[in-house]
Amino acid sequence: MPSDHVIKVEALRKAYGRTVAVADVSFTVRRGEIFGLIGPNGAGKTTTLECVEGLLAPDAGRIAVLGLDPVRDRRALQLRIGVQLQEAQLQKRIKVWEAIAFWQSLYPDPADGDGLLRQLGLDEKRNAWFMTLSGGQKQRLFIALALVNDPEVVFLDELTTGLDPQARRAIWDLVRGIRERGKTVVLTTHLMEEAERLCDRVAILDRARIVDVDTPAALVERHCQQRTVVVATDSGSAAERFRALPTTTSVRSDGHRHEIAGRGDALVTDVIRTISAHGMPVSEFRTELPNLEDVFLTLTGRSIRA
Repeated sequence: MPSDHVIKVEALRKAYGRTVAVADVSFTVRRGEIFGLIGPNGAGKTTTLECVEGLLAPDAGRIAVLGLDPVRDRRALQLRIGVQLQEAQLQKRIKVWEAIAFWQSLYPDPADGDGLLRQLGLDEKRNAWFMTLSGGQKQRLFIALALVNDPEVVFLDELTTGLDPQARRAIWDLVRGIRERGKTVVLTTHLMEEAERLCDRVAILDRARIVDVDTPAALVERHCQQRTVVVATDSGSAAERFRALPTTTSVRSDGHRHEIAGRGDALVTDVIRTISAHGMPVSEFRTELPNLEDVFLTLTGRSIRA
């Protein structure tokens, strides 16, 4: 395994009876990056992650994490990774500090528990019962538990599902902070905005297979070059002039409002030049750029499932 790769997965397969959860999945994760496994529920994200973590034994394929086999070297690997599970729960009346102390007792050289609580904004909740915490506070506690052994690689599974936008963005900041501390982060999500905001690279899974792997920007550039410019103008000849542009593929007009679709960044320049050359009065001008969700829809032909 190259020195900058901390995870290498080759031809991973996992089935439950006749149901194939993961089929021939391969990818690598580089040291110090946030790597995302994205796709709809049921695509195989959690199963893939659990095989990499050593929680499940794959039916076929090879996995190396920090140079270790997750099944054969499970105990040695557990000391070097941190895991937050999708369905994580604690006893209702366990206190925050008690949970931290219990997790610390499982490792020979744990991190500073009080320091983790301060870093994650839970210091004032250290004596609170788990059942009294908000959704965002519970997720922050699970992050603290995943970091209590000072791991080299942290796995986060659907970390912000069910959280409100404010709590979700707070968690995003925490994940970026983990990476800034020199850790490698591997996360799963079905939220395309989350992957686009957080991940250095993503692997798109659908129907148990990886469709493509790259940076979010590279995936958008490769699969969704379509651009849309929205212009509102009183010029009666606007639609005709926009259709005549070499970079335009279609123009949809509704009264004075025109949606000009085309490929590549030159479309925006062409539209601006046309407006300027013909002195068109403009009351609205904006561009609509493709994003990671557009890439997903392009590659799979189906909508994102919650």
